[in-house]
Amino acid sequence: MTRRWWLVLALVALVAVVTGGVAALVSDRDRAAATSGGAPGPPDARVPALDTAALVADVPARDVARLPTARVADGVLPQTNRWYSGLVFGDEPVFAQPLSFQLTDAGFTLGLPKPVATEKTIAGPHVPALTVDVGAASAVVSAADPVAVTIDLLDEAGEVLGHVALAEGSPVVTFTAARDVTVRTDGGLTATPDGPAAAQGDVAGAVWALAAPGFDAGATTLARGEVAGWYALPDGASAAAQDALAAAARHPVESVDVTYGVDDEHARTTLTYRTRGGAGAYVLSPHHRAGDQPARTGCGLGEYASVGGPLELCAGSVLSAYAPTVAPAGVPDVRGASDEQRSAILAALEQDVAATPAFPSDTYFGGKALFRAATLVVLGEQLGADDVVADLRATTADALREWAQSDGCTQRDARCFVYDPTARAAVGLQASFGSDELNDHHFHHGYLLAAAGLLAADDPALADDLGVLDLLAADVANPTASDELPQLRSFDPYAGHSWASGPSQFADGNNQESSSEAVNAWNGLGLWARATGQDALLVEATWLASTESLAARTYWTAPDLAWAPGFTHQVVSLVWGGKRDYATWFSPEPAAILGIQLIPMGPAQRALATDVDPQRIRAAVDEGGADGTATTFGGYLLAYLALAGPDDAATAWERLRAVPDDAIDDGTSRAALLAFVAALG
Repeated sequence: MTRRWWLVLALVALVAVVTGGVAALVSDRDRAAATSGGAPGPPDARVPALDTAALVADVPARDVARLPTARVADGVLPQTNRWYSGLVFGDEPVFAQPLSFQLTDAGFTLGLPKPVATEKTIAGPHVPALTVDVGAASAVVSAADPVAVTIDLLDEAGEVLGHVALAEGSPVVTFTAARDVTVRTDGGLTATPDGPAAAQGDVAGAVWALAAPGFDAGATTLARGEVAGWYALPDGASAAAQDALAAAARHPVESVDVTYGVDDEHARTTLTYRTRGGAGAYVLSPHHRAGDQPARTGCGLGEYASVGGPLELCAGSVLSAYAPTVAPAGVPDVRGASDEQRSAILAALEQDVAATPAFPSDTYFGGKALFRAATLVVLGEQLGADDVVADLRATTADALREWAQSDGCTQRDARCFVYDPTARAAVGLQASFGSDELNDHHFHHGYLLAAAGLLAADDPALADDLGVLDLLAADVANPTASDELPQLRSFDPYAGHSWASGPSQFADGNNQESSSEAVNAWNGLGLWARATGQDALLVEATWLASTESLAARTYWTAPDLAWAPGFTHQVVSLVWGGKRDYATWFSPEPAAILGIQLIPMGPAQRALATDVDPQRIRAAVDEGGADGTATTFGGYLLAYLALAGPDDAATAWERLRAVPDDAIDDGTSRAALLAFVAALG
């Protein structure tokens, strides 16, 4: 059947890749809009229009995902991989930044996390400060997007009492009555009739307030359509901050629109908080303030603490932020390498090709092995060693065709994908690391997309055979919600990074470990888009890769932790909604803790050094194991060291040539790592 489902709307903003940058060609009308009251920076990109119904119809439908029952209303998709998935699939607290929230039998509790740093952990758990009781018997998610969620609280008959609205980055939580209802707030608030709020009090070291029509002995009576809003004030809140929060607490956030734009310098994210009737407020996270950012008004109203760093309070409903542009890149460009370097890379290439094992059949290691092989093929062809990699190209292309066979899962139980109509997801039959729970889909799909993008770049016939990969792309990066797939399943536009857990049944919220594999996913998406001529998708992939790269530096590999002096390590390896850990899911080794932030150390990972002090890189590698001989990710650590400067690159080159084979991860090769270092110049 006809493929290329990623259609572009009229007047597409074509994207040309020029010397590693992205030049967006936009109309005069777009430029005028960008400078006359529109979002600052690059103009809005044209969003890919996607026929998800056709994509999912191209593979078998089968219920294979292992997910708890989703707490969602009819017509609302199961919201996996969200910051709030813990309340969709269970009763866990969620972390909206700056507030935390947890459903209870009769309503919900609110908290303002206070981070505490120890040697290996920065923890800011949900500690209830206020308990809100509306007499509910159950709850259901009635509206959801990547940033905002609305929860209907129901009575024993299943009738709606009211709607709770919370959104990431919003410092208020609201309840809108669906009928006359009494709301009780326990937590020490007292009426303040002369102030901007109905009640206020010092609770657990923070000043909390309630904006509502009235407050009598802890109770607020709401008529249908009336709103109660709760919030905590930043320390030393000014009158302007108090007024902004009181106003925002009267206007529920009903949804958050996500737009983006890309040019050679910036990838812009704009979040528009759609409030019911008026003013809003939001907080800026550290990555929103990193490096070059757009001019902002209404900010500087105070700060909240968070496990990721201070959050700055702003009045308003539109948050725009920049990240340095990271264009999708294939294999290291070694055209400028010396003859000696080329000879060493070629020698390693021959050995790596000969040592290529049979490809695994699960969704993670299978995709990872294909990515390694495709990288060797394209690198070899760049070096003029077509004869060395010819057989590997054929073998890898055939394996990709097998994975992309639309009816493959009717013939075998591995190396194929189905569409799960209950989970609303593309799921590989031989799962790994909980991918059948919707865990890590962007990591797994990203390797397959990257391998396909590399080999199909100059092979249109191969691209036409791999149409199922468009479904994988949509599974993790669908630009708009549809009946079949959620919007941006894996990516959080407010946090600036992805979440790895599908149901997120953790008291610390959702989490992500491998920030670099997330970047690799969006880089792979871009390579696939470029190879298949999907220009709008290439822009989206560039936005995702750029924003995730900035977040990776800000929260994982080079975080500013001056505010958390008790934490004694150079990197954070596990980022949670309510915690930061120096740890991994699979190993306590320092080399693993750093290395999982570097894998697979392709050209996209050069962004790890953007605006980072070289000494910070050296210190992280020293902490992880400076000689690179560790059997866990030693090769990645040496490639990272090379980013610190020419002398470090020379050291890394020599050590990479000498390290044992077991220091080279199965997602890369010695030749690829040597090429990475040589390409630095």
